[in-house]
Amino acid sequence: MAATTKHHWGQAESRSRRGSEDPAWVRILLILLSLAFVVVFLLLPLSNVFAQAMSKGFSGYVAALHHPDTLSAMKLTLLVSACCVPLNLVFGLAASWAVAKFEFPGKALIITLIDLPFSVSPVVSGLIYVVLLGARGPFAPWLDAHDIQIIYAVPGIVLATTFVTFPFVARELIPLMESQGSDQEQAALTLGANGLQTFWHVTLPSVKWGLLYGVILCNARAMGEFGAVSVVSGHITGVTDTLPLRIDKLHQEYQSAAAFAAASVLALLALATLAVKSWLEHRQTALLAEGQTEETPADEH
Repeated sequence: MAATTKHHWGQAESRSRRGSEDPAWVRILLILLSLAFVVVFLLLPLSNVFAQAMSKGFSGYVAALHHPDTLSAMKLTLLVSACCVPLNLVFGLAASWAVAKFEFPGKALIITLIDLPFSVSPVVSGLIYVVLLGARGPFAPWLDAHDIQIIYAVPGIVLATTFVTFPFVARELIPLMESQGSDQEQAALTLGANGLQTFWHVTLPSVKWGLLYGVILCNARAMGEFGAVSVVSGHITGVTDTLPLRIDKLHQEYQSAAAFAAASVLALLALATLAVKSWLEHRQTALLAEGQTEETPADEH
């Protein structure tokens, strides 16, 4: 039996070695193809955004960004993100903790509903809010009686963006919590900690990097959302235009330099998001490596 196992391991190692010893031209071809895709589909469009934004000089670029309507769009984009991210943070923590740590009827249904925004078009999700909360929706009489406006106002934009972005935090945390299991939480409860103490001192520190990763992705999607926001905003210049809507409006008005100037802000935010994302991945990998190094002597002993 041991000889058979050793033989299989030897075959596997031999196949792995052969796979890593491909001809040099194969490796070079794969690298060149990868670089070509990166240059054509990422670097060229990105550089073109900044080149077009500076087409009227730096003074024209600054003037375009200081336009009152563009500044209003930037402020609204930041406001919507500041509202959506904490909501998704709370929901993601609660949903992932419930799904990963407990067994209950309807668990599979909750997981399916979490993935729903990934399968529904953002335009459709925005239209749903218009049908429910618009002037002809079932809640219109009550909203009018209490002088509450949701559609074509900031609350509608926040709702639509929250719906589109709420899977990101939960989807990062659920597999992470499931892989960690509940042994640490059970040990803390056995030692006398209550549920809140267990969550704050045991669960949250163990998932903090995955949580930050999900928050970054959620924030990036919230700032760049167009479809759902376009339906519920009403495109009121200076009031309900977010930065993506402002860019589209400038483009439709043939103000290309101003449109690319505003687009460059989103591009810079995207680059900053990628930088933070890469740093978090590197940090998480380093921590895992340190943990494995610390555990090795004990395992060998």
